[in-house]
Amino acid sequence: MKQVLSGLPLIDTLEISDDALAEIALILEMRCNFSISIYKDKCMKRRIAIRMRSCRCLDPAAYCNLLRQNTQELELLKKTLTIHVSQFFRNPSMFEKLQTTIFPFLFQKAEADRTPLKICSLGCAGGEEAHSLGIILREHFAKELLRTPVEIRAFDIDADILQAAIQAEYNEDRLKDLPDSLRARYFSPSGSRLKLSPDIRELVTFHQRNIMDADTFEPCQLALCRNTLIYFTRPDQEKILRGISHILPTGGILVLGKSETLVGEVRRLFSTVCPVERIYRKL
Repeated sequence: MKQVLSGLPLIDTLEISDDALAEIALILEMRCNFSISIYKDKCMKRRIAIRMRSCRCLDPAAYCNLLRQNTQELELLKKTLTIHVSQFFRNPSMFEKLQTTIFPFLFQKAEADRTPLKICSLGCAGGEEAHSLGIILREHFAKELLRTPVEIRAFDIDADILQAAIQAEYNEDRLKDLPDSLRARYFSPSGSRLKLSPDIRELVTFHQRNIMDADTFEPCQLALCRNTLIYFTRPDQEKILRGISHILPTGGILVLGKSETLVGEVRRLFSTVCPVERIYRKL
């Protein structure tokens, strides 16, 4: 028997059949020019089920009818399918590794080559990761910043979430891994939220781009693509990673999420710097 939440049956992802998923995908493609074919079916079904429960739709057929009639729900579904949850210094040990090992290496190389240090944050969501990098640079590499220009470019496909990232106002829960000293130094109250200081915001620029086109992004020496690949199918994971390899020079650094790894032929393009933190160097 199904469980019931507030009188509404819980919708299991298995109840959204492949045919229903295909119909929803067609509606999204026809009305929003948005394709879910690159994403994992199980992940899409789970997120569609969230919207179905929210709208109190008891079956996929009813939800499809709603999508055809309600533009607002169509947009909410699109956001649900693409949104990435993040926070400042998510997985603190990875940021510590960047601070102690990766950034010193990259600054030394950039200074020797007399080139800017360029960093990419792919699938940046609300900008927490990119801004965390900015905090590390201000805190620990102030002298290096005077000698070497640094550019942090953050990319996401969702225009609305990028606008929120540019505003850089965050709820308390996004700062739970941030030390109190850094919170006091770089954030100020803004109503019920916390506003990031201009000193950090000026280091980061945000751009609406599709991660599937990563090979067309500007070259960089450090690329972070964390907790994003897990939503994509295996062939598209390989395509994205191959694209990232194109924008990294020999010796460039790639950072993936803890539950992600290199796949397919792309594994031959990188050596492992830190297996625990999923940090790799371009060969």
